[in-house]
Amino acid sequence: MSSGAPLVFITGGSSGLGQALARRYRAEGWRVALVARRLLQMQDWVRQQGWSEHEARVYAADVADRASIASAAAACIAAQGLPDVVIANAGISVGVDLGLAGDLDVLDEIVRTNVIGLAATFQPFVQPMRERRSGALVGISSVAGVRGLPGHAAYSASKAAVATLCESLRVDLRPAGVRVVTIAPGYIATPMTAGNPFPMPFLMTAERFADRAYAAIAAGARWRVIPWQMGIVARVMRAMPDAWYDALLSRLGFRKPRR
Repeated sequence: MSSGAPLVFITGGSSGLGQALARRYRAEGWRVALVARRLLQMQDWVRQQGWSEHEARVYAADVADRASIASAAAACIAAQGLPDVVIANAGISVGVDLGLAGDLDVLDEIVRTNVIGLAATFQPFVQPMRERRSGALVGISSVAGVRGLPGHAAYSASKAAVATLCESLRVDLRPAGVRVVTIAPGYIATPMTAGNPFPMPFLMTAERFADRAYAAIAAGARWRVIPWQMGIVARVMRAMPDAWYDALLSRLGFRKPRR
């Protein structure tokens, strides 16, 4: 089933960036497929927006469960058609101390959600988009993936993996006309960052982030850091000698709290 209006499929749709992106796409006339574990919360939120079933549908899925997200993708294609844009936005951020054996379980959870979950979100759509010869797959990485941050071993590693996974997929799918876009947010005011006990430079609202992400995806960007100021920070971080980086980050902190 399909309709004249384009369709966007967004994971992590029960809060934060997922909802901001959904509002931005709806404002441009897109139909929306929202995916998250919290079905009732998504249903309530969609009703509050006043959106009809034609305009937006919700699907319960856990991206860390491959069967679950595959089922949601199949249901979306059956009910709404093949999406034009798929945004793998679902993710978790928790501090770890790898001196503690129990935090290996946290590392495993973060990698399964942020990396395997992203790949599992894309997978059901890759071949249909290849055959259609159009579409965009959007991975939400992070500036935290540019270099390792204190206490962020699991999160930084997962977001670095997202960036390289998307880069590989971008090259693979380019001949088929399927675009792959990597968005690297800086600090965005969402429930994920609300508990950070350190300064968050260039903090921006989820709505402003969604505006800029929408524009980057529409423009066919390959890699985009949002906000742009954090793009400069990312370039400086990447170029900084290891000894300088270690000394600076040791003084600044930015340590993510453990669960």
